[in-house]
Amino acid sequence: MTRRLCILFACTFGLITLNNVNGADQSKNHVASPDWREQIIYFIMIDRFNDGNTDNNNQGNNEYDPKDGRKFSGGDLVGIEQKINYIKKLGATAVWITPPVANQWWSNSSQYGGYHGYWAENLMEVDKHFGTLEDYQKLSRALHAENMYLIQDIVVNHMGNYFSYQNGWDKTKPEAFFSMVPDSGQGTAPTQTPFKQNNATRLSDRTMGIYHWTPDIRNYADPIQQYDYQMAGLDDLNTENPVVRKALRDSYAYWINAVGVDGFRVDTAFYVPPEYFRDFLYASDQNSPGMFAVAKANGLDNFHIFGEGFAIDKPFEDLQSKKIQSYMRSKNGQALMPGMLNFPLYGTINDVFARGHATAELSFRINNMMQQFEQPHLMVSFIDNHDVDRYLVNGDSAGLKQSMLLMMTLPGIPVIYYGTEQELKEQRAALFKTGYGANNQDQFNTDSAMYLYIQAVSQLRKQHKVFTHGVPTIIKDNASAAGAFAYRMDYADQKAFILFNSAEHDSLLDNIDTGLPEGTKLQILFSIQALQTDLIVGKHGRLSLSLPARNGVVLQASGNQTVIPKGVAPHITIPAQSHYSDDFSISGTANKTFQLVLDGDLSHSQTIKPDSNGKWQAQIDTQSMMDPKIQHSIVAWQPETSTASMPLNFTVEKKWQTILVIDDPTGDDHGPTGTYQYPNDPGWRDNHPQDIERITIATAGNNLKLSLKMHSITQLWNPSNGFDHVAFTAFIQLPNKVAGVRAMPLQNANLPDDMQWHYRWRSHGWTNALFSSDTASSNSEGTIQSAGVQINTHLESQTIDVIFPSRALGNLKSLSGLKLYINTWDYDATYRPLNTRADSNTYGGGNPNDPKVMDQTSIITLP
Repeated sequence: MTRRLCILFACTFGLITLNNVNGADQSKNHVASPDWREQIIYFIMIDRFNDGNTDNNNQGNNEYDPKDGRKFSGGDLVGIEQKINYIKKLGATAVWITPPVANQWWSNSSQYGGYHGYWAENLMEVDKHFGTLEDYQKLSRALHAENMYLIQDIVVNHMGNYFSYQNGWDKTKPEAFFSMVPDSGQGTAPTQTPFKQNNATRLSDRTMGIYHWTPDIRNYADPIQQYDYQMAGLDDLNTENPVVRKALRDSYAYWINAVGVDGFRVDTAFYVPPEYFRDFLYASDQNSPGMFAVAKANGLDNFHIFGEGFAIDKPFEDLQSKKIQSYMRSKNGQALMPGMLNFPLYGTINDVFARGHATAELSFRINNMMQQFEQPHLMVSFIDNHDVDRYLVNGDSAGLKQSMLLMMTLPGIPVIYYGTEQELKEQRAALFKTGYGANNQDQFNTDSAMYLYIQAVSQLRKQHKVFTHGVPTIIKDNASAAGAFAYRMDYADQKAFILFNSAEHDSLLDNIDTGLPEGTKLQILFSIQALQTDLIVGKHGRLSLSLPARNGVVLQASGNQTVIPKGVAPHITIPAQSHYSDDFSISGTANKTFQLVLDGDLSHSQTIKPDSNGKWQAQIDTQSMMDPKIQHSIVAWQPETSTASMPLNFTVEKKWQTILVIDDPTGDDHGPTGTYQYPNDPGWRDNHPQDIERITIATAGNNLKLSLKMHSITQLWNPSNGFDHVAFTAFIQLPNKVAGVRAMPLQNANLPDDMQWHYRWRSHGWTNALFSSDTASSNSEGTIQSAGVQINTHLESQTIDVIFPSRALGNLKSLSGLKLYINTWDYDATYRPLNTRADSNTYGGGNPNDPKVMDQTSIITLP
């Protein structure tokens, strides 16, 4: 019956039956679905991975140029098949590819190419650059022969960019202001029915209503615009139209039937209403069924579909997580997609391991995802992808290793973005030597340090079901800064403990409640850096240990027990108060010398020697503390016996004191020559979002706050930092220090006057990175720092607050004499280009090698 249904569906779709697609034997295309919880996905951008057939590179439409990141580079489906062993050896069990469908190869309006696959021209053909249907089938069969699986990226929201409303829009008259985008060699419409009916000046096309006849989204917070308007000029499909719904079901059923794909990732899922996916997945139309019925007819009982919802929650918030959940379960309780990309976890992983935020943020995020998401094990985890900066642009290798270990030991399906294993920094660089950004060198090194590391953590995940099926319990975090973080994974009778130190210094992980009998020996399953001592559970089932900077350790009870070392933990007398505004003293008792540790930071601990009566007293420095919502802790630590006092918790509140207010001329956002123009897109041109109007500088203890009053703040692209169409770069020269750097990395300029920088902060709507001047030059951003710079955007006052905690500036005793210089531009994987003429994404009025500075402050010296 199943086979008959499958053939019936294929015939009704106007497709070729399973047994005879292109004359090939399809019996090996389809395999039973896996347990997706146990999979590890390798995500490939087809054009940038490997070139297996050079004959299909250039289709003669001026769309191919490996030297130009906007154009096709040559990667194809045959190239992926050739590297299956490379992918499998890394530890991946599934391959997710960008859309292989026929694309619009070049857009005259955006001056960019469709090499990425998301600008469809025909949803039921393989793009000629990527190969043939037979190539795709061979890839599917080759993966299945290795017990691996194939996930295809799909788009239901839009086609390519064939029409626009650049000069106005009247929603009652779609034909008014309508214009076709100039033909770039492939015509002005898709070739597939019904999507070819895209001309609003034709009554028949308007009547069919295949598209929403709408302009670009200008307000992502408006659900009507989000669902119905064009995203970045891409022609928005009318997914309420039954004809469109059927065509999309038929189009994607084709790839299940003909190729045997095992799952779909849905691009831009947020831009169609959640209820659309009820039809797409569960439609009961016998002639055009939903995807789950099509998959089941092919023997795929566990076909996985996960969507993209680009939504990052702020620390300790879950508004975006709730929106993501709404695409997996409807308001009336109906099942939608079984999974989504876990963008909130991505944001928090990067905040904690790349930007040095307090590890308590990760505690909140993990707890929230387990509560908020109905099937957290089917969520898809990642640390970077093709739409965001690669991890190493804003983080370092140590943080990448920790992020990978966390992802591999938590619920969720981990994704490795191609090239991460080779520590790529270019967002969409090729791995094959003739491709874009590869510098004429293949990068498939199976002996590279990161490849071997990912291979090891992949094996750890695959060997222990506690990581694929288990449930996490947070057992340690740091509320104030980078440092301690630990959780326990439980599955059946298995327990595993995962411990991290996210700080750049040794940290104390004290009083971890293991739930195990005292004296239990803990076996090390994995460690980023080797530990020097055995670990034994102490009194009352608690574990305390020192963990080296940036280490990560996975432990499991060995089943053996021993006698725990004798030792009396030092004691801290609980003071009468727990909230302070200045330094304070504490006291207690101890029988020998110990370390007094503040917020887990062993590098700045005080060595305390009690008097002859066993009493001691110490002063606590609070100058680096400022936020009364943050709970700090003090622990007395005796390393020889691994004993620790119970923590003393307290809060500190310091008032921000304004020390400087500097007005910057309004309307001076025209570059150093006064001739620069914004890119042509109205988001820049009409809003002047890079015009600084005022800088207010305040201090609280040794912490620094910059408040940047802007001419306008735009949020047109739904940025996680609360602002877009601008990137800020601030250069900081520390007082009484020399040997800084004058070059402004990647901006074609040096600092004004004789200023030299020691720290440099760069941020746009989705990134927040701090660098030291070590290794910096005109072409190198410097050495990444994980120091927890905070950003708060206030739309009502058009102000952006940037807080540099004391540790971000080297824990200075005084900020007096510190020099500061700030400029604006925009950033997308790098600072956007400058040319003589502006286009939709390029600045005009200069030359490519001129300074990339739109507005700038003078050099500011703190009093």
